[in-house]
Amino acid sequence: MIAAEVKTLAPKIGVLMGGTSSERDVSLRTGDAVYKALVTKGYTAVKIDVGPDLVERIKEAGIDLAFLALHGKYGEDGCIQGLLEVLGLPYTGSGVLASALAMNKIATKKIILFEGLPTPLFKTIKRREAREAGLELMADRIYQEMGLPLVVKAPTQGSTIGISFVQRREALAGALELAFKYDPEALVEQFIEGIEITAAVLGNDNPVALPLIEIVTATGVYDYETKYTAGLSDHIIPPRIPEERQDFIKDLAVRTYKALGCRGLARVDFIMDRGGSPYILEVNTIPGMTATSLFPDAAKAAGIEFPDLIEKLLNLSMEKD
Repeated sequence: MIAAEVKTLAPKIGVLMGGTSSERDVSLRTGDAVYKALVTKGYTAVKIDVGPDLVERIKEAGIDLAFLALHGKYGEDGCIQGLLEVLGLPYTGSGVLASALAMNKIATKKIILFEGLPTPLFKTIKRREAREAGLELMADRIYQEMGLPLVVKAPTQGSTIGISFVQRREALAGALELAFKYDPEALVEQFIEGIEITAAVLGNDNPVALPLIEIVTATGVYDYETKYTAGLSDHIIPPRIPEERQDFIKDLAVRTYKALGCRGLARVDFIMDRGGSPYILEVNTIPGMTATSLFPDAAKAAGIEFPDLIEKLLNLSMEKD
């Protein structure tokens, strides 16, 4: 009885990291930061690089709880969550459905529209129909219907992988081709010029939005390089927008979080146009926890130091529905 109580109070934690997605390097950095924070807080933790032998490695490690530090496919899209459900192992963050919905930007936008929340105008193009019609003809159709500028995205990729900002008609076919390298369907979205704002949301049944962050980059585009290279982006807290707009964006973030069924944590990304109207772009259910990441900065602005944030996520993962 005593041993069982000790185990409940101090579970052995496996930090699941790495994986096989295109975001593997970022995941390793997130996992390393999480592992160090857990050790700092006195937890027994082990790093587990996720691969085909994951089930065996979990059993060998004898962990009681999985801290998910994975990004991208097979880690953030509900796959690993489903496996852990089958194994009966608690884990941090959102469950299978919310993870799968948030990972697919098209599914996310459909939920957002159903809930009456603001998001840029968009259309979807399937790879098969684009290649049957011809990429140039498909690009013409999109141009005639939506005009320019546009953003073309691979809908299940993170860290801005497979994304193109299209300013010229001639670049549209190439943008589609890039997106199709990653996914069988492309998301074509109206480009909105404005201020990039991100909202970190924390909690389960009663989530709260942490202080908002305005993102300013050296290149004008928040892409993979500016995200993960120190000095190429600035996080401004609070954003340089009216407090009333900040409260409105926080409310939208929490509503989006609840609509998708998120738990633990998520980051909701926005663009606010020159008229002050915010638009929801996407939701990240396992945001980065590296030295240049947004979520830890928002938590710090709320008075939550990184090790405390990691412990909070552990506690949230053990709450019952």
